[in-house]
Amino acid sequence: MISRYNLPILIVLLVDIVSPVQAGPIDFAHEVVPILQKHCVACHGGREAKGSFSLNTRALWLESGFVDPKDVKASYLLELVTSSDPEMQMPPKGKPRLSAEEVATLKQWVSEDLPWEAGFSFGKVAYEPPLKPRRPVLPPTVDCRNHPIDRLIDQYLSKHKLPRPGPVDDATFLRRVHLDLVGLLPTPEELTTFLADPCSEKRALKIRELLADDTAYADHWLSFFNDLLRNDYSGTGFITGGRKQVSGWLYESLLYNKPYDQLTRELIAPPSDASRGFIDGIKWRGNVSAGQTVEIQFAQSLGQAFLGINLKCASCHDSFIDRWTLDESYGLAAIYSERELEIHRCDKPIGKTAQASWLFPELGTIDPSASREARLQQLAALMTHPENGRFTRTIVNRLWHRLMGRGIVHPLDAMQTRPWNEDLLDYLAVSLSDHKYDLKQMLELIATSEAYQSQVEVVEGAESSDYLYRGPRSRRLTAEQFLDSVWQMTGAAPDKIDAPIFRTKVEQGGAPELELNAQWIWGDSAKETPPADETIVVRKIIELPSAVKRGGAVLTCDNSHILFINRREVDVGKNWSQVRTLPLHTLLKPGKNDLTAIVHNGGKTPNAAGFFFEARLELENGEQISLASDETWEWNPNAPASREGRLGSIKGKWNPVTIVKPNGSWTKAVDAQAKSLLAVAAEGKQPMVRASLLKNTALMKSLGRPMREQIVSMRPDQLTTLEAIDLSNEATLAEVFAEGAKRLIAQADGDPKLLTEYLFLYALSRAPTSEESELVGQMLGESPQAAEVEDLLWSVCMLPEFFLIR
Repeated sequence: MISRYNLPILIVLLVDIVSPVQAGPIDFAHEVVPILQKHCVACHGGREAKGSFSLNTRALWLESGFVDPKDVKASYLLELVTSSDPEMQMPPKGKPRLSAEEVATLKQWVSEDLPWEAGFSFGKVAYEPPLKPRRPVLPPTVDCRNHPIDRLIDQYLSKHKLPRPGPVDDATFLRRVHLDLVGLLPTPEELTTFLADPCSEKRALKIRELLADDTAYADHWLSFFNDLLRNDYSGTGFITGGRKQVSGWLYESLLYNKPYDQLTRELIAPPSDASRGFIDGIKWRGNVSAGQTVEIQFAQSLGQAFLGINLKCASCHDSFIDRWTLDESYGLAAIYSERELEIHRCDKPIGKTAQASWLFPELGTIDPSASREARLQQLAALMTHPENGRFTRTIVNRLWHRLMGRGIVHPLDAMQTRPWNEDLLDYLAVSLSDHKYDLKQMLELIATSEAYQSQVEVVEGAESSDYLYRGPRSRRLTAEQFLDSVWQMTGAAPDKIDAPIFRTKVEQGGAPELELNAQWIWGDSAKETPPADETIVVRKIIELPSAVKRGGAVLTCDNSHILFINRREVDVGKNWSQVRTLPLHTLLKPGKNDLTAIVHNGGKTPNAAGFFFEARLELENGEQISLASDETWEWNPNAPASREGRLGSIKGKWNPVTIVKPNGSWTKAVDAQAKSLLAVAAEGKQPMVRASLLKNTALMKSLGRPMREQIVSMRPDQLTTLEAIDLSNEATLAEVFAEGAKRLIAQADGDPKLLTEYLFLYALSRAPTSEESELVGQMLGESPQAAEVEDLLWSVCMLPEFFLIR
């Protein structure tokens, strides 16, 4: 009988099958390379190979016999560097010996199986990735496999005399494609319908159906982009105002499938504050090193996110691991900088000022004398230039990795490395640009190939440095996929999201509309005509009997506004003709809430001014609330002193606002946008809450979700001790399983066979085997009780079969 007391055994099994538990690896680039550069490269690197030993590559190390990761103490290298024999010791007599710390580092490196940066060599690097796009000629079709990816893969397999992997069955395909494209399990009903469908095109139709589910797609791929753009809803910098989210803009971009080149341009040269957080990075508190300034962060983030190159080493000194230089990193940083940027080497100034420059001048250059805004516009255009093949190769490589388990260039941020199939990478890259940078189209292209729909490669032992493609690889569920899947099966998802977003898509011309109650308001000057350049403050204090479940606001101001809720800056608007939307479920709290806006009238002569605000809220207690700018609001002529991200103190008396008669331009702007946008804000129908929309938790952290203080393009694929412990007894997981057990019993009317079959179909996309049915039947008995079903949920969800996308 399975019991929760046997769960540690299951966790050990999971650890053993999925991957070894291990500590963090040694930092090859920053710990090992400097030692070898200092003591060894002069005689054994580049073209030098004294004693017939070259240390240029990992393969040469292993072939030399100087190191033995299986028996570290027997490694000849360590004997040489610790020897006191002048005839034997290395470095040879007369040269500085290694310190005890350096010897310990090399010993650890050997014991960890010589971790090595992909593509790195102490010799001259012969491979330089092409810059411009290349359109390869597709090979002939073999065995009627006409899909372009399959034609390229078949040619590759034939060249390397490798067998073609067989196809997966429909159930395996359905589970794989659901989790890959929308991050959710197929329901038992969806599985049954799909298996019974005789249509020969049902797989292609299912792929299109999943990609057409805009909300599920956006919910799932939000995690991918949050990792890549180091965006989150809490954590370092958010509380202190030293960091801003791009969540609302990013989610909307995914919801409407914004072309990837446009998305990138809006991140590099933000058209509004909504997408500005990425380039502004994190303003760390206190003193920081030269490599942590926002300007250097900008260079590092752009290089890694959009080009797959590591500029972190080159932000301190010329890189050890590839060709990028200190001057190039600082040149990219200077595009963003509003001040003269002095170059620092290893955190020490060298008396040289950086000049704004682009990494690939073959495509064009940056005008250093232009304003920062103009420089950013130039950079955005160069990054997304049609001839910048490195931009398109980087993102298609990331998508291939996400669906196939390993990049065509791997690791993903080592795009200086030769791909295992250059034609495949180039074909995908030009296909993306041919289809106007449509990421959904690229996902469809990959998923409809027989290569994607093939059986996974079985990987045994450590991966060779000479990788050969043999098929897709199984992947672990991400933290979000795991929790979403558990919540699907148990019906125990949280009921409120943390992300400041709207999950509803408004189709042009087909959106519902709500009647507006708000009025335009201003101070006493609006009784005549407000003067130019006037700044006042308006506010509304409200009491809420319970927390906000969902809801949001629409607002605008002629000419501009800064809105604070509970004294924290939450919205800035500088274009009154564009009505803004603001989710409120994360900003308002039970009890007293202070809504204050600093509003400004522009112009050079007296002109009309007004502030417009309306919200619809649904509270946790079911109450519906409408909140609008009207005569109950107050105004104050004394604008507070500036405080970054926070509302300063406001002196003087508050007075009733003046209601302003709207002019035709105001009415046109509000009628055209606000009615439908408010309907979205007030939308009551919401799909299941997804883990991607929640703040990070201890469980999600242990399952691999990063803190996002740094860009993460590849999450860990190995199980940690903490994760194993959390998966065996984590409290919130236990609560979900307890709640789910009751629901499963009720859904099956207490029938153990129906319950077992439903759970296996949902979790594993297959029926239980006869042996599993017998075992579970013994466990549940004729009348399942909640405790036994809870144990069953623990056991099924800990299986490697559940935890892996195969």
